Amino acid sequence: MNKKTKIINDPVFGFIAIPNEFIYRIINHPYIQRLNRIRQLGLAFYVYPGAVHTRFHHSLGAMHLMAEAVAQLRSKGHAISDEEKDGAMACILMHDMGHAPFSHVLESSLVTEICHEDISLMLMNRMNEEMDGKLSLAIEIFRDTYPKRFLHQLVSGQLDVDRLDYLRRDSFFTGVTEGNIGSARIIKMLNVKNDKLVVEAKGIYSIENFLMARRLMYWQVYLHKTALAAEKMMINTLNRAKRPAVLGDKPKIPYPLKYFLYNKVDRQRFETDPEAIRHFVDLDDNDIWYALKTWTKSADKVLSLLCSGLVNRNLFKIEVNSKPFPPELAADKVRYFAEKYRLSPEDAASLIFSETISTNMYSEADDSIDILFKDGSTEDISVASDMLNIQLLSKKIKKYYFCFLRDTE
Repeated sequence: MNKKTKIINDPVFGFIAIPNEFIYRIINHPYIQRLNRIRQLGLAFYVYPGAVHTRFHHSLGAMHLMAEAVAQLRSKGHAISDEEKDGAMACILMHDMGHAPFSHVLESSLVTEICHEDISLMLMNRMNEEMDGKLSLAIEIFRDTYPKRFLHQLVSGQLDVDRLDYLRRDSFFTGVTEGNIGSARIIKMLNVKNDKLVVEAKGIYSIENFLMARRLMYWQVYLHKTALAAEKMMINTLNRAKRPAVLGDKPKIPYPLKYFLYNKVDRQRFETDPEAIRHFVDLDDNDIWYALKTWTKSADKVLSLLCSGLVNRNLFKIEVNSKPFPPELAADKVRYFAEKYRLSPEDAASLIFSETISTNMYSEADDSIDILFKDGSTEDISVASDMLNIQLLSKKIKKYYFCFLRDTE
């Protein structure tokens, strides 16, 4: 490492090297620096107070793991040029730029009918124009149109460096040790066959641990019921605030947030209205918190109750069931809140939320994890593993949630 190499001291991986000015320029771009103001785990800090790390932390960690993965594949004889390495590192650095405030929490609330990956791609294209086309290779990798498709798998796949970083990082900052996977071991076992990322057979136990860790982290952290209750409360709050009758024509909130509250911002809007992208990159967690604190004193009783609950951690109470809740439960709660706070049934409905959550941790149909044996043959992990209960991991688990405002008066 020469004296001019810039390094960052990361709490998870230690010293991370920034290899050249090209990558350094990307890191310093306002679109990337915005990720410093977006929490990686949204509202999970209500459960795990240490979970205040950001998307920027995660992007740097994923960039570091990408460099490690490329070095390993090179050492096994796979040709990856310096330009391809830079493209892959740039791609993973930029992959999360399209996240709305609080990461996934508001992805379908502030914006609709467009996912964060598509917004990331729009921002990449804008950056590419600024950088005279130097991001074209990174964009091809992101879109999975580059000939070496295993590079895309490192960005988005069952064993991508995105997952390898966020499991370790989220485990570190939440203190949930079950997510502390052996990312270094997994990377050392990576190989490529027929342009597809595979794992050498001696790494099979690390993969088994990785899949189990994902399952545990999902139910202990990402889908923790209290964090979910906070998320649903936030969604109800913003949906309430979208009503012009609630806030009036001149709400005391940052203009970028006002733009998303008072306009339907979907894919078409992003593609036709330059203001959409401009306001999106100006919007982060701080704008939401400012609005929530302002709205605690709102004359609108519903908005005030919701915002006070979020600011002071009086979150929705949540009940979880393996079967749907009876319809009369919601009706009873609406009647109760309507009477207690002198609200119309429509307004009282903002104080409850019901939803179904389903997930599975591994699906061979999506993107299989193939194990490479010494004779050159490969088998999907579901066949190769003699320990892992793939049926358990691939089974779609469905849970029903019912949330409602806690009584404080």
